[in-house]
Amino acid sequence: MIFNSLVFVVFFAIVLILHSMPFSWRVKKINLLIASYIFYAAWNPPFVILLWLSTVVDWFAARGLAAAENPWKRRAWMMVSIVVSLGLLCYFKYGHFLLDNFAHMASMAGFQYSPPKSSIILPIGISFYTFATMSYTLDIYLRRSAPARNFLDYALFVTFFPHLVAGPIMRPTELVPQFEVPHQATANQMRFGLALMTLGLFEKSVLADGFLGPVVDLVYNGRSAAGFIDAWVGTLAFSGQIFCDFAGYSITAIGAALCLGFALSDNFRFPYAAIGFTDFWRRWHITLSAWLRDYVYIPMGGNRRGNARTYFSLMATMLIGGLWHGASWTFVVWGGLHGLYLSVERMLRKPFRGYHPGPIAGAALGLLTFLFVNIAWVFFRAKTFHQAIVILSGMFGRNHHAEPILAAIYLITTTLIIGGLLLAHSLMRNKTLEMAVARLHPATLTALWTIMAFAVVIQHGESNGFIYFQF
Repeated sequence: MIFNSLVFVVFFAIVLILHSMPFSWRVKKINLLIASYIFYAAWNPPFVILLWLSTVVDWFAARGLAAAENPWKRRAWMMVSIVVSLGLLCYFKYGHFLLDNFAHMASMAGFQYSPPKSSIILPIGISFYTFATMSYTLDIYLRRSAPARNFLDYALFVTFFPHLVAGPIMRPTELVPQFEVPHQATANQMRFGLALMTLGLFEKSVLADGFLGPVVDLVYNGRSAAGFIDAWVGTLAFSGQIFCDFAGYSITAIGAALCLGFALSDNFRFPYAAIGFTDFWRRWHITLSAWLRDYVYIPMGGNRRGNARTYFSLMATMLIGGLWHGASWTFVVWGGLHGLYLSVERMLRKPFRGYHPGPIAGAALGLLTFLFVNIAWVFFRAKTFHQAIVILSGMFGRNHHAEPILAAIYLITTTLIIGGLLLAHSLMRNKTLEMAVARLHPATLTALWTIMAFAVVIQHGESNGFIYFQF
């Protein structure tokens, strides 16, 4: 069951109706919990057991942490939570990856080892809900928060269907308090929530799947090497596709939660208007970058223990972030490139401390940031290093004898969409969607919503699953 499906529309309508009934708040929360389990079970019913296991273990580990006075007992409870959470994640997500790399290292050492064949299926959303539950026990261990008052509120925090399978990665302190008191969407919240869902589905179904996805597939999945124009257009198309796909999911999730009266964290703030890579990671996948900052970068020392430790922490954090995205060395290289970008940016900042770029310099730095982000996207999209090198060779003009891949219509539509996306991000750089909507005339807003809704309906049936479901 995905957001851009008729099944979800029916499911969500039933959830809204039940949530608007004059039931007690406890009954409404139970309805939401059951609906969330149904939503997750629609993907693969047995994996609900993993969701239960993660929920129950971290619930009791948190209570044990809160009650324990002895530091040794507190560390023991924390280890229980980490071992179970990361153990499940490593087995299901990284099992094949670890075995294959072990076999490769063994063969390099002169030993022949063939890992046993297995059919491990990646549970959808496991990376997201694992980080959410870990933040619960980590915050209690670090004495940043207290355990949830009752199990129902905590279980609903873990399983709440809008953010369950692809974020935003919520913290317990952000969502559990909302479940403690009755929430019902106001008329304005309902209208804005439905508008956000329409916008998110338009980005996903129409832009990402309808226009940009086919361009990316022709360049990255084609048998022939891409030339300069094709390589750049295909990569630019992917930068638009990954944004529209993931931001589209996040906006839809935020809108769905708002229709029920709940607020989820913003996950994107017009990242392609970023000036520098620190700014980029404050705007792209905000809840993940904040999680990595608070639970990886700062505990490693952050920027408080000298330059060498800072650069090490930056690189290690981004390598972990890359591996979080997928069990492949291409993702690790993608993370490593961003770690390198952040480190070089930090070194270059010192001589220019206090410098504030003007409009022209800011635009130039923004385009330079976007250029390097696209170079890194090649490793994110490519399935193998060979494929990544072929695409990069084309982008740097090395594939001299490459035949044209993309038809003129693809070149034109991609250029228009990416140009429009960059312009929209630049204009909205210091604004929010709420601010933009508030400034629009009601007639203009209605016309835009109608066009997007119509486009989503026309595109229905041709959309794919969200890219981040594989993470």
